[in-house]
Amino acid sequence: MMLQRVLVSVLAACLLSAGAFAAPGHAPGQGHGHPEEKAYGKPGDPKKPARIIQIVMRESDGKMLFLPDKIKIRKGEQIRFQLRNNGQQDHEIVLATLAENMAHMKEMAKNPDMEHDDPNAKRLKPKATGEIVWQFTKAGTFDFSCLIPGHRESGMFGTIVVE
Repeated sequence: MMLQRVLVSVLAACLLSAGAFAAPGHAPGQGHGHPEEKAYGKPGDPKKPARIIQIVMRESDGKMLFLPDKIKIRKGEQIRFQLRNNGQQDHEIVLATLAENMAHMKEMAKNPDMEHDDPNAKRLKPKATGEIVWQFTKAGTFDFSCLIPGHRESGMFGTIVVE
């Protein structure tokens, strides 16, 4: 009985600590589980007003895409991205700088089943919906991409211009 308790305790400790190492090699600024502000803004407050922007993910004629793939936002504006995967495959959206998403894409190639629990990212199964609430606190041009291996390369990326 004592040995069983020790084993259960060790197993529980291993599982808890695994969370800290579950997604190795993420690019700086990806914010996995950390709400601090990034170059492209910070997690929004779902209780506050936000402009709604709908983004559809899908495949068409051998390409993968977001509709729309260009978005203009005012600096300081909070956006509620309403996401819908109308495709036949899993897709994700990751808001970041282009450099961060390109680095993250390389990590995804090594870990294609990497799960995101970030406020700036959402993965959706076919026909599923989701939401990201984000506040864009700095002016600039930013990226949103599907970083599942092969998807960005097939056209699944877009641009956010914050003025």
